[in-house]
Amino acid sequence: MPRVVVVGSFNVDHVWRCDALPAAGATIAGRYASGPGGKGFNQAIASVRAGVATTFVCALGDDAGGRLARELAKADGLDLRAQDSDEPTGTAGIYVDAHGRNTIVIGAGANAALSTEHAGSHAEAFAAAGVVLAQLESPAETVLAVLQAARQHGATTVLNPAPANAATTTELLAHADVVTPNETEFAALLARHLGERISADDVATLDGVTLHQHCRQLFPHGTVVVTLGATGVYVSHPEETLRGDARPHYRVAAESATVVDTTGAGDAFNGALAASLAEAALPAFADHVRFANRYAALSTERAGAALAMPTRADLIARHGE
Repeated sequence: MPRVVVVGSFNVDHVWRCDALPAAGATIAGRYASGPGGKGFNQAIASVRAGVATTFVCALGDDAGGRLARELAKADGLDLRAQDSDEPTGTAGIYVDAHGRNTIVIGAGANAALSTEHAGSHAEAFAAAGVVLAQLESPAETVLAVLQAARQHGATTVLNPAPANAATTTELLAHADVVTPNETEFAALLARHLGERISADDVATLDGVTLHQHCRQLFPHGTVVVTLGATGVYVSHPEETLRGDARPHYRVAAESATVVDTTGAGDAFNGALAASLAEAALPAFADHVRFANRYAALSTERAGAALAMPTRADLIARHGE
């Protein structure tokens, strides 16, 4: 049975929808809602709803947020492996404007306490995994230990280097087979590791050859998948590892969607990509990217993060098998 392991964060999201994102010093009116989120949980829910058995390794507080995570995981059939923490369950404050754009503030709480010991205690899950996916809302040393363990068991390692201000070390990159930054995270990686200053807004406008050169300098041994929002996805492989593709670099166009909320769209993409790669039913990496692209686009047609993730049946109803 194909299986994905996601290691990362769970947050309780506090969301305000407003006409425009608040400026410094401003007080504006908005509509409030609360629900589950966190990059790790979003990606794990996306993976399991995309149709693949998924284990989620995280840390939770002994509070209402922790209980919510356990209830939702059970409802979706997600195999939850939670470390009990004295810290409160993670939280996020999210503002979403009339165009679906968002600004997010994270309170890490228990997420910052996720230990290498807890992650290492689930070796059988890593041994059974085809793909292991991690982000950077958890301690870097824990993420590194997870990627190392996954490699030892022969799993494909996927690192989503998010959020952009996280310290993505050379060692972390070295233990990933695939990295999946958005344009902001990609610009941050270039600045941090290569000293190359590029505006996040300009990443999507770079020509394919220039983007490929930057990707190969940044991550010479593996595949880079840069998600570019409304302009689609850019993929760069090393020449010796094309993962079934005919070309070392290319773009995949964005899927059409009636956008309500882009919160969690990147997480939807990552979870669906991990699920598709674990199934290994598609011949080329580009096919897995298209699957993830369609899944992420569909997620933007609903409000929220984890609860906005579509099911495999939703995707089939829209696009067919």
